[in-house]
Amino acid sequence: MRVAFATLGCRLNQFETDALERVVRAAGHEVVGFDDRAADLYVVNSCTITHDADADTRQLVRRAARQRPGARIVVTGCMATADPDALAAMPEVSRVLGNREKERFLELALGTGDDRVHVAAVDLARRQRIARLQPAADPRRSRAYLKIQDGCDYRCSFCIVPQVRGRSSSLPLAEARAQLRALIAAGVPEVVLTGVHLGTYGRDLAPRSDLCGLLAVLLPELGPARLRLGSVDPHEVDDRLIALLAGDRRLCRHLHLPVQSGDDGVLRAMRRGHSVADLRELLPRLAAAVPGIHLGTDVIAGFPGESLAAFTRTVDLLDAAPLASLHVFSYSERRGTAAAELPDPVPPGERLRRTRVLRALSQRKGLAFRGSQLGVLAPAVVYRARDRHSGRLVALTDNYIKVQLDGPDALLGRAVRLRLTALDGERSLGELVE
Repeated sequence: MRVAFATLGCRLNQFETDALERVVRAAGHEVVGFDDRAADLYVVNSCTITHDADADTRQLVRRAARQRPGARIVVTGCMATADPDALAAMPEVSRVLGNREKERFLELALGTGDDRVHVAAVDLARRQRIARLQPAADPRRSRAYLKIQDGCDYRCSFCIVPQVRGRSSSLPLAEARAQLRALIAAGVPEVVLTGVHLGTYGRDLAPRSDLCGLLAVLLPELGPARLRLGSVDPHEVDDRLIALLAGDRRLCRHLHLPVQSGDDGVLRAMRRGHSVADLRELLPRLAAAVPGIHLGTDVIAGFPGESLAAFTRTVDLLDAAPLASLHVFSYSERRGTAAAELPDPVPPGERLRRTRVLRALSQRKGLAFRGSQLGVLAPAVVYRARDRHSGRLVALTDNYIKVQLDGPDALLGRAVRLRLTALDGERSLGELVE
């Protein structure tokens, strides 16, 4: 068969798509692009973090049906877990598979019979083992994902993730080491650790461990490769993690800290685990300890009850902080979350205005950060495809700057060292050092 995948949402979903593609190839099938009009099976790995994400899933289903009328269409992932009946009601959908069912993907996706929905209920009272999906070195990408954790024990008021991913579960240390070794043996120059909530890694293991304990096991296995962390909540960044980021160059100088707001009242309504005082102390300390570190964050604009004064405090905090990028979300009511029932909603037009303010701030912060790195040497990984417009190589530095540079095809997918030489609008230009 020709099997086409589309992935929505987070890096965890991308890891799982990569793993499913590996299963498909191992079974003798061909993986093709989602725009392939001759595919026999289309798979949408869905996200449900917002209603817009749900709409994107439906749009992809209808697109696949238009491309190849009569083809088999399977939807899996978080929307499939959260609202399987809505997807099953779409006449284009052949089968709906939940997140846990990804372990039996081919069996269920190709199975016969009238049972179109295979979704195990998520029981937040029980902790299940992490789904055993093997990582894949995707030939289209220079980096690979390694899923070390799934689910979440927190109950942030705006988030639906626990209801679709369950409680936090961790990949045992020995399995994480073995999976990393396989990726390194395949020649992957950079591995990205991914999960729903990396900061809670290891709390469910026996004996108990944590993220720094895992890093102590993984870092010696890297050889010439590098390791990059995904998101870590601010209150879970401790002195040991800062020391690792500062002292071990095999660990990328990049940390994503989901701040969400810079106002204590809004943070309490969100049920977040940190305060504004925590952020004011942590962010400058990280920047001082790890020169050149890229600190990114998530922020929600227009959360219920966010006054103009609260929003201004958020802008002021983020503007003063040593941040390099903001991932800005305009608040969207999500059925099934506590925030959807909160009073004092911010009007949609005002949410959009605040979103624009924060995105403009992100552009300014990004430009300032890239400018601060001009002339500095940095390790980087070259993408496997050249820039479509300039024809140059594109590389990602360890501190998360995308750089265009001249060089031969032999460098595609390789680790290099480069120097950032110029800024050209949104583009960063560099030169190869070795």
